Order: sequence, then C-alpha cells, then structure tokens
Amino acid sequence: MKRVSMETRKEVIKRQKKVYEKAGKKEKGRILDGICDATGLSRDRVGRVLRAKESVERKGERRRGRKARYSEPAVIRLLEKLWVQMDCVCGKRLCAGLGRMVEALRRYGELDAPEWAVEKVLELSPATADRLLRKARQATELYGRSSTKPGSLRKKDIPIRLGGEWEEEKPGYMEMDLVAHCGETTAGDYVNTLDMTDIYSGWTETEAVVNKAQKHVFTAIKAIRARLPFMLLGVDSDNGSEFINEQLYRYCKEEKLVFTRSRPNRKNDNCHVEQKNYSVVRKQVGYGRYEGEQAVKVLNEYYGLLRLYGNYFLPSMKLIGKERRGARVVKRYETPVTPYERLLSSPDISQEGKAALRAQCIQLNPAALKRDMAILQERIQMLALPHARPAARP
Repeated sequence: MKRVSMETRKEVIKRQKKVYEKAGKKEKGRILDGICDATGLSRDRVGRVLRAKESVERKGERRRGRKARYSEPAVIRLLEKLWVQMDCVCGKRLCAGLGRMVEALRRYGELDAPEWAVEKVLELSPATADRLLRKARQATELYGRSSTKPGSLRKKDIPIRLGGEWEEEKPGYMEMDLVAHCGETTAGDYVNTLDMTDIYSGWTETEAVVNKAQKHVFTAIKAIRARLPFMLLGVDSDNGSEFINEQLYRYCKEEKLVFTRSRPNRKNDNCHVEQKNYSVVRKQVGYGRYEGEQAVKVLNEYYGLLRLYGNYFLPSMKLIGKERRGARVVKRYETPVTPYERLLSSPDISQEGKAALRAQCIQLNPAALKRDMAILQERIQMLALPHARPAARP
C-alpha cells in the first residue's frame, strides 16, 4: 500500500467528519471503509477520531476511559490529612481503618471537610488511595546497628520455639525484643526500648529502659504485663543476655509462663516483633542516640500515647498463607483490622474485658492524641545527641 502523509490523512478525515456524524449505521460503515482504504489507518482508529468531539487539527486526542471520580482538591486534601493522621500507612491499612478514624474524628468535632468529600474518601479502594497519595508519600529509609550480645546462662534450659508450646490462635503469647537507641556507636550506656508484640492480635507495648541491663529489662517486662488487656501466657525472645538469664527464667517458671527463644542468628523466628521494631519504634523515634533518665521519661510518656493510638486506631495485616508459583512466592493476608478489633472478636477475652476495651476506645480522640504525640516527638528529637545521629542513606 502506498504511504500517505499525516497531512493527507487529516484532510481526508476532516472532509468526511460532518458527513459521518449525520449518516446512518450502514452509511457510516461505508465511510469508514473508504477512509481506511485511502489512509491505511485501522477501522478502530478512524472511528475514534471521527467520534471525537474536538477538531482533528488539535494535537492529541480526547482522554479515553472513565472520568476521574476522586480528582477534586477537597478529596485529595482530606485523604492526605487522614493519611498523615494514620501515620502514613499503606493503602490497604489506610482504607481498612478510615471508617473508625472518621467516626472518632466526627465524635470530637475534629473533621473539617464537606460531607461529599468524606463519602468519596470512604469509597476509595486501596490501589486508588495509593495512587492519589503518590506525590505526598515521601519514602525515607533509616538504618542502624545491632547491639545484641548472646547470653549463655540458662540457654540450655530455655527451649527453642518450635510451635508446639504456643497457642497462637489466642491472645497472650508475645514476642519481645530490644531496640537500641545508640546512634552510630554502641559504646557506653544508651537508652533501649523493650518491644513486646502479641502474636494473635498484634497488640504492641513498648517501654524505654536506661540501658540493657537485665534488671531494667526485667522491670520493664513486669510493667508491660501489668497493663496488658489480656493475660500474659508466654514470651519468646532472641538469645541476648538481657533475656537469657536466671532472673527471667525463674520468674517465668514461678508464674507458669511459657518461655522460649529463637534460633541463633535467625531474625525471622521473631518476625512479628521485628516488624514492629521499625513500624512502631524506629518510625516514631528514629535512629538518634539517647542517654539518661530524662530521655527514658520522655520516651515512656510518648509510648503511653502511642500504645493507645496504635492499638486502637491503626489496622495491621496478618499473613495467612504462602503459595509458591514457579520462582515466585505469593503471600495472602487477611483483611487489615486493629489489634483492638481482634481482641473484641476473640472468645478468650471475657465480656468484662471487652467492655473495658470499648469504654476506653470511645474516650479516645485520635486527633488530640496525635497533637500530643507531635509535641513529645519534638522534645525527643531535642534530647538526641547531635554528634551521634546517623548519616542519611545515599
């Protein structure tokens, strides 16, 4: 077929456009066939150009597909506000928790947005939310040092967790780990955060200690146990000497708590608490170096608010299965829900316990919590030793 210039194609289509618009169905077919023979374009292409409302002389064509439903500035602003309010979580967790967050903000008069925008935000799918937040999302990667030193005392008496000792379908079995706030060096004394996460519900508790001596860690474990909304049934730790010691071993034996440990150098054995080390501790506090009782006091004041905000308002995802497909491993997750909601659905929590959880939840204003947390975060950053802050990752 003889090649036809672009100008000739445009001229042919322009001459036939008005005739095509007034023609019947059969006549339109003949017009399309004639233009295709004259220009060499496909029938589908010619049809789209003839049906377009704008002139063929204009550059580009009318945008194909459905009209954007969530492009209004009010919707984008509200979505970004709620996303920041929920600690910039991913789209799946965000959409799962938007209903509860909006309800709480309305209850305390903290939601300043038109109702139509709220309804549209609540209709969003996770993929659409991620797409709309693409420009607002600022990914920052932080890194630090490991400060775990193996403990040998009582190691032979504390079994490696194999799964038989734990009932992971009921609340009360918790993984625990220490997060070091040492900055660029592990020399000297520095603050650590004890992180304990319930396997079943994802309920997470944190407590800062002045250093990683076993007496401070042991005191923090007992403090966390006292404020849990469920009975502590078992603990699992890494092989650090702050956990593998006579004091904690004897305490667990006397209190009839299951005490297990992970395999050496296998972080995935404690995967539940390891991910909380970042999402709950590192993301909130960072990698600066903190020292002394003043830092411990401010951190624990902050953690007191964070436990309420995170456990009641931030949904978490639980892995329910893996499937290998060739070289890929496809993971399946349950619908994201908050630790609070998981406890309410558990038959192992008493009705009195569930009533106490509901009573506390209805008293919480997430916007006020977030404001108070922001003030404490500024105080925490002021306490970080400037010479010990890590350099940014290139």
